[in-house]
Amino acid sequence: MVAFGKKLRESQIQEWKGYYIDYKLMKKKVNRYMQHVGVGTENHLIVLKDFSRLLDCQIEKFVMFLLEQEGILANRLSNLREQYDSLSHQADGDKVSELREAYRSVGQDLLKVLFFVEMNAIGLRKILKKFDKRFGFKFTNYYVKTRANHPYSELRQVCKHVGIGAIVGAISRNLADLQDHSGSYVSIYDQPALSHPDPVVDSIKAAVDKLSNSTGFLHYLGKHALIMQEEFPSSSEDPPDVNTYHFMSLLLNLANTFLYMVNTYIIVPTADRYTLTLGAAATVCGVVIGSMAVAQVFSSVYFSAWSNRSYMRPLVFSSILLLVGNTLYALAYDLDSLSVLLIGRLFCGLGSARAVNRRYISDCVPLKLRMQASAGFVSASALGMACGPALACLFQTDFKIYKLTFNETTLPGWAMALAWLVYLLWLWISFREPSRETKEKVVPGESDYGRYINGSHESKENHLPEESNSVGTGRFINISVDNNSTQPLLMSSNDKQQDDNGGEDCDDAEEDFKELQKPVNSIVSAYRLLTPSVKVQLFIYFMLKYAMEIVLAESSLITGYYFIWSTSSVAIFLACLGLTVLPVNVLVGSYIGNIFEERQVLLASEILVFIGILLSFHVFTSYTVPQYVGSALLTFVSAEVLEGVNLSLLSRVMSSRLSRGTFNGGLLSTEAGTLARVIADGTITVAGYLGVNKVLNTTLVPSLFFCVCSIFATCFTYNSLY
Repeated sequence: MVAFGKKLRESQIQEWKGYYIDYKLMKKKVNRYMQHVGVGTENHLIVLKDFSRLLDCQIEKFVMFLLEQEGILANRLSNLREQYDSLSHQADGDKVSELREAYRSVGQDLLKVLFFVEMNAIGLRKILKKFDKRFGFKFTNYYVKTRANHPYSELRQVCKHVGIGAIVGAISRNLADLQDHSGSYVSIYDQPALSHPDPVVDSIKAAVDKLSNSTGFLHYLGKHALIMQEEFPSSSEDPPDVNTYHFMSLLLNLANTFLYMVNTYIIVPTADRYTLTLGAAATVCGVVIGSMAVAQVFSSVYFSAWSNRSYMRPLVFSSILLLVGNTLYALAYDLDSLSVLLIGRLFCGLGSARAVNRRYISDCVPLKLRMQASAGFVSASALGMACGPALACLFQTDFKIYKLTFNETTLPGWAMALAWLVYLLWLWISFREPSRETKEKVVPGESDYGRYINGSHESKENHLPEESNSVGTGRFINISVDNNSTQPLLMSSNDKQQDDNGGEDCDDAEEDFKELQKPVNSIVSAYRLLTPSVKVQLFIYFMLKYAMEIVLAESSLITGYYFIWSTSSVAIFLACLGLTVLPVNVLVGSYIGNIFEERQVLLASEILVFIGILLSFHVFTSYTVPQYVGSALLTFVSAEVLEGVNLSLLSRVMSSRLSRGTFNGGLLSTEAGTLARVIADGTITVAGYLGVNKVLNTTLVPSLFFCVCSIFATCFTYNSLY
């Protein structure tokens, strides 16, 4: 296995070697600080200032060269503009074709610059994290705070690419014009569908989006699934084939996701009435709703482990459990047994196969389709959340067949049992178990830089050695946060000879690279990879899921007590809340996310959740429908916005090792959200002992507390999210 540091070093553009951030020099500085500097505050300040000066010089070297290259590209574009203006409307095809190729050549060189920026950005982020790890104090927080927000900041050039954006615009516009050189003006600004007609421009756009973290609706929605990509994969993406990708199997996974979310929320409008019918208090609905989440805490783990060996068998097992669970839920009415009701919901929770659904998308869907599949996973969840209460609204009937009762409380169970029976048959007939063989196909002669600029297989230049194959993957924003990562990233030419002679750094790098490839199959290993930023993001996820569950689970109880709403009214209200998910994601993914930084949206969303919770309290004599509906809508929508940016940031700060193995990032986030639902539903039941009139305020207090804590935690780690 080629050492990790060596692979990255070979990915440099050779003629620009002297302008890269010298990672090895800075790493040696950090090691020297550790050897010669004490632990006193004064010494820490000296180290902080000295290393800041070194980092400033390294960034200045890189940024000045970057601006020089931008100037060269701008000058070439200016000359091409003069040639273009000299063309007559009747210019022959050869001249137009020649000019188009000249623009494409500039585009290829721009991709080279973008790759250069990405490599330096990785080096910068790695050394900041290494410094924090070694010294135990927040150098990143100080450095980003003092540099990134300064009007003359050179650091902002790493992530804010105004000059590059202008070059991209010039190339895109002129190639669009030359695409239809017939005298009619076709503008990329007026015709969005024609904005990127050339494959080279598509590659440039993808590279710029990756560097600037810009996003669209589909990309933003897909992030909700937290299906992480490996930071440094060992091979190029394999094309889809019958062994790794089967559309019907993917559709079955999405159908499983949809039905499970319907199953979760279809009982919410009627759970309190069901418990009253069985002789329990209405507030026991919290236990009924939450019992499914309790079981899911355990099912997520064993389904995640099972998916290491198979996908079909856990899906079959899941469907059988859900079929049995819903049947028991429906039979509890005629058996007059609360225990059967709870056992039925526990069976439903034990059948949660969301971990399998995520793993299938991550492992078996080709990279080019993975974002669409991830967006489909999130959309299926959102639609299921809305359809569940909506279906409950339709079950306003009461009749018997033999000794079985079919009414508004039992029909959700019978309907879902029938749905899972049909799904099980469909699964058995149509699902295709993918091959478990690991395929590593490296394209001969194709390097990282070649693949970076070769998104449309149009690249003709290759500036790197053939064996390098690890960096140009579009994941520079998910830089190493692995605790054991101490390998050199970039080396200057003066250090190359020493490394080739077999120094300790190379040995350490190879050992660390092997460590990075190990899947995380124990909770202890997973916990060791959780940095403060990751822990804060998981806590935020816990908080927002807690707040959302309180709003949803107690809606029937609260509206019945204060407003005497019918089951239909509650179902319509919950369905409307669920239907806000996709429009909100369109707004954030297409507009807000491209105007503001994700950390800004994160903090603003937390504050809005706080305001929504605060407005929900029953303080005055009367509690009105507009107050309840408005505050619930604000809380739910803000939490939905928060979930998107939270999971996006979590995928960036989380270790790349957590992209695989049993205890992967998706499982950790699922467990955090499920635990929040369990505690929220338990809080509703416990609050019921104080009286129904006390439930609202009692359940909102923990929500408010968790929200305030998350806001403070976000402020504490704010600059580490840069």
